[in-house]
Amino acid sequence: MKKICFLVFAAAASAAFAGTETQFSGKEMRQQATPEGCWYADHEWNVSLWGAYAFTGTDSNGVGAPDFFFGENHGDRYLETDHAWGGGGDIKYFYKYFGLGVEGFVLDAKRTQFDFDAPAATPPGFLFTKNDDRRAVSSVLGTFTVRYPIGCSRFAPYVFGGGGVIFGGGERDRVVAAFDRTGAPIATTTHSDSDTKAIGQFGGGIEVRITPHVGWTNDFSWNVVDGTHNNFGMVRSGINIAF
Repeated sequence: MKKICFLVFAAAASAAFAGTETQFSGKEMRQQATPEGCWYADHEWNVSLWGAYAFTGTDSNGVGAPDFFFGENHGDRYLETDHAWGGGGDIKYFYKYFGLGVEGFVLDAKRTQFDFDAPAATPPGFLFTKNDDRRAVSSVLGTFTVRYPIGCSRFAPYVFGGGGVIFGGGERDRVVAAFDRTGAPIATTTHSDSDTKAIGQFGGGIEVRITPHVGWTNDFSWNVVDGTHNNFGMVRSGINIAF
């Protein structure tokens, strides 16, 4: 009888230990499937705000005789300046490594506007003035981003590209020469409005997560605007909110 009781007790104890081992193994498997300390989720929305510095691919050369008399622009033809400060934001949805989003930015691009008036007169004379023209050059783009977090660290390099429209720049000041009824030469300046153009963008950068929901982003992009001498680079730095 004692032997039978001992065997029953041993069998019950073995079953209990076996159940404990099974539960522990299941917990280990769950921990391996979702490791602690990862800073980037497989599914998340990102909302970013950033400051920007833009510099043109074609430097302005001031006002020269060809620019002044023939209406040619030998510098940048869209921003019409060497550099500009601004800012913007974007919203993206990430599925693991890939993100789709919408981006918008505004640049404070100051250009120099000219007026030249040479009316027919005896003796001949002319009037020349110039002034600073401050305007906001804005853009809206759709973007595609590939982000690759390094293990479960805070760091995630990324590359991106996109396309959209840019507006608010591309004005023209042109000198128009003619003759009056007596055959005397006259000249005036015409001013065109801003132009909307297509823009493409590509670049790369890195994000550093301060918390699992707040990150610091830094990147560089090259922006290709439809037409010649329109392209510009842009450096950005800002805060990203993930949820």
